Amino acid sequence: MNHSDKSKVTPQTTIHSGFGSKTTAREALGGRSLKGKIAIVTGGYSGVGLEAVRVLAAAGAEVIVPARSPEKARQAVRGMANVTTETLDLMDPASIDAFAGRFLASGRPLHLLINSAGIMASPLMRDRRGYEAQFATNHLGHFQLTARLWPALRQAGGARVVAVSSRAHRLGGVLFDDPNFARTEYDKWKAYAQSKTANVLFAAELDRLGQNSGVRAFSVHPGLIPSTGIGRFSGGKGASRLLQGLGQSLLKQEWVLSLFINRSKKERGDAFKTIRQGAATTVWCATSPQLDGMGGVYCEDCDIAEAVPADSDKGYGVRPWATDAGYARELWRLSEELTGVKFEM
Repeated sequence: MNHSDKSKVTPQTTIHSGFGSKTTAREALGGRSLKGKIAIVTGGYSGVGLEAVRVLAAAGAEVIVPARSPEKARQAVRGMANVTTETLDLMDPASIDAFAGRFLASGRPLHLLINSAGIMASPLMRDRRGYEAQFATNHLGHFQLTARLWPALRQAGGARVVAVSSRAHRLGGVLFDDPNFARTEYDKWKAYAQSKTANVLFAAELDRLGQNSGVRAFSVHPGLIPSTGIGRFSGGKGASRLLQGLGQSLLKQEWVLSLFINRSKKERGDAFKTIRQGAATTVWCATSPQLDGMGGVYCEDCDIAEAVPADSDKGYGVRPWATDAGYARELWRLSEELTGVKFEM
C-alpha cells in the first residue's frame, strides 16, 4: 500500500475547540464513556500521566500503567477502579519487548497509547547501548514500545497514540549526525529539547504511515506545571532531584523566561497550570471527536497549536524543525537503525 498516495495531512492550524489553558482533563473528556476501551499510559503513576489515568479510568476505560517500579505505581493508583500496573523500563529494550509481548499474548486490542513517561535535563547518562538517556527514554523507548504494540493498535480498528512533548522543543531540533552526544559537548537542555522535538516528529510520521490502518497520532505540550515530578530522574545507582522549587528555578532558564517577556501581569500569572489542567490536552487528543479524521499535529491548550517561524519570540506554537516532513522521515530511519526495530505496517 502506498501511504503517501492515500494519507491526508492535517494542517497545523487551530480549530477553535472551545477549550483553553485552564480546561481540566475531566472537562476535556466532556462526559464521554470510554467503556470497552483499553489504554496504556507510560508515566501514568505520577503528574499529568496519573491524572490522565484517573480521568480515563473513571470514564470506564481499562487502563494499564507500566512502570520501572511497579510497587510505586501500585501505590499511586491504589483504589482506582479499572487500573492495573505492569513492569516496563524504557531504558531497557528487553523490558520493552517483554511488556509488549505480555500484552499481545492477551489478544486484546489497544485503543489508546499515551507515551507520557520522560526525564528532563538530566546530567549525561547513557543506557546499556550507550545512547544518551533523555533521547533513549523520551523517544527511542517509546518508538520501540509503539512498534511492538503495533498489532494491537491496528486490531483496535481506530486507535490513537499521544506523544507527550514539550514547548521546550523550541530550544532546538534533532542532532541527526550525533544524537547521543558522542562528539558534541553535552548540554542537558539541548538534549531535552532534542528528545521533545523527536516526540513531535515521531507523531507526525507515525500518523502518516498509520492512518490507513486506523491509527492516528498526536503530540502535545501539557503546559508549565510546577507541581509535577518531571524534574526527578534516576540513573545508575540512586536518584537525583532536579529543579526543586520549580517555579523559581525554571524561570532562570531562557526558554521559560522568554514566555514572560512582553506579557501582562495576568498573562504571566496564567502561564502555569495545575496537574488537572496539564493533563487536559493529552486527554483531549486521546479521546475528542473534534479530532476525528485528523492527526500528525502538535497540540497545546486543547487545540491544534499554531505553526510559528524559527525566530519567533512567541512563547507558544510549534517550530518548523519539529514539523518538517523530511526530518520526520529521517528520524524514523534513525530510530529504526538505533533500536533495530521496524514497524510491521
